[in-house]
Amino acid sequence: MNTGLGHAALTAPRRSLMARISSAMALHRSRARLASLDAHLLDDIGLDRRTAEAEANRPLWDAPASWTK
Repeated sequence: MNTGLGHAALTAPRRSLMARISSAMALHRSRARLASLDAHLLDDIGLDRRTAEAEANRPLWDAPASWTK
């Protein structure tokens, strides 16, 4: 049976609810800290204020897959 999801998707263990909540909270804190950086620090990491604010305002479920593993 081929579901189109690939072998890894069928065999990957599901993360616990607490692990997912913890990851979401960490992502929220990270984005809030990004939004609070001053222009000098944003420049050091190659971002401008508008880009940092856009990232900080993204919803929790809008995160790259590599961040949620």
